Formats: sequence, structure tokens, C-alpha cells
Amino acid sequence: MLRKIAVPIVACIVFLVLWELLVWANGWPNYVMASPSDLPASYIRFWDLFIVMGWQTLWRTVLGLLIAIIVGVALGMVMGFSRTMRDALYPLLVGFNAIPKATVVPIVALMFVGAHDFNTVLIAFMISFFPIAVSVSIGLSTLEPEYRDILRSLGASQATIFWKIALPKTLPEFFGALKVAVTLAFIGTNLMEIVSPHGRGLGALFDSGKTNSDYPLMFAVLIALAFLGIVLYYVVVALEIVFAGWAERQPS
Repeated sequence: MLRKIAVPIVACIVFLVLWELLVWANGWPNYVMASPSDLPASYIRFWDLFIVMGWQTLWRTVLGLLIAIIVGVALGMVMGFSRTMRDALYPLLVGFNAIPKATVVPIVALMFVGAHDFNTVLIAFMISFFPIAVSVSIGLSTLEPEYRDILRSLGASQATIFWKIALPKTLPEFFGALKVAVTLAFIGTNLMEIVSPHGRGLGALFDSGKTNSDYPLMFAVLIALAFLGIVLYYVVVALEIVFAGWAERQPS
């Protein structure tokens, strides 16, 4: 446990030191490339904005992610249990996911003018549900048919097969996809906050720093976003240990 905590912290410290040395070695002023030593002043000066806007970004991201989990699991179940639906839906999902979401943001903003929270949550959902749906679909479609035949012969319903066999088997793939979806949800949230500014969230604070050429503030926002992403990632890791810890392979 100590190793799992210490190693990531040491890695982050090494990254910050290398970043500081890179800026120092190249002699870059903070209006070209801010260094880690420039960031504390921004956090101290704008600490209230970081708290308020950080919370705005976080709850929208979490809500979009929760919706993505519900829709992604539902679609994954449909595609996993039905080959016909998998063949029908998979090309549509791939095509939708291939569309750059930065081009979708202005369309969504025009369709739902003034619904800032709804727009942001919608983009967070749209950009993060795909890996969840695919992982659940793959996990269910690769379920050994012998298990299904045995349970059906014993009178088990499709729902019983899902809860007793399919769901536990799919959990490792689900949590693996959820770790990816967490970062994608943050990307979606900040796309809406930056491309369609409405004065809310860390994306709006980043845009304010860009407008005022406050590069330390911009980099401070990026680090804050990274921190929130790491926190949410480790929340998923904790849930994975609780619900799918049995699938973790211990090193020999």
C-alpha cells in the first residue's frame, strides 16, 4: 500500500523538477512557458476562483460520467447479447466517436442556447460513453456459451444469467474503460467551457488567463485539471478494488 502511494507522488515530483529545469535551462520567461515555481502565486491570488470554478467543472464532469455509465452499460448489454444489434450499432457508434467533439460543441451550444450546465454535461457524456459501451459489449459477447446453456437448462432467465455470470466477468473490462472515460469526460467538460464560454468552470478561468496573457494562471488551471482528473481516476481505482479486486494479477 505504501508503495502504491509513494511511487505516484515521487513520479509527480520528478515531473515538476524536470519541468522547472527545462524552463530554467532554456531561459524561458513566464509569458512563454510558466514553470512550477510560478504557479503558487496564481493559486494564492485566485484561490477562491479555483475552488468555485473547480467545483463547477467537477460536478458537471461527474454527472456527465454517470450518465455515460448508464447509457454505455445499456448499449453494451444490447450489443453484447444480440449479434444483430452489435452489427447494427457498432458502425454508428464508431462513426459518431470519430467526429471531433470540438466541432460538435458549437452545434450543441446553438441548439440549447443558455442551457450552460446541460450543454456541458451533454458534451462530457457524449465524449465518454463510447469506451464503456464497447468494453461491456466485448465482455458480454465473449461469454462462454456453455455457461448460458447450463443456466438456461436449469431455468435461469436472461436477467439471472447477466447478474450471476455476465456482469462479474465484464467488471474488469468495465473498470478499464471507466478509467479512460474519466479523462475523456474532463476533456468534454473543458471543451464546452472554453469553446462556448459562459464564465463557469476551470475552462472559463483558463480562457480568462489567455485573454489577459496570464500564462502562470493558464498553467495553474491545467495543473488543477490534472489534479481533479487524478483524484477521480483513483476513485475509480478504489471502486475497482472493491468490486473487481479478484481480477487483479499479483506479481510473482
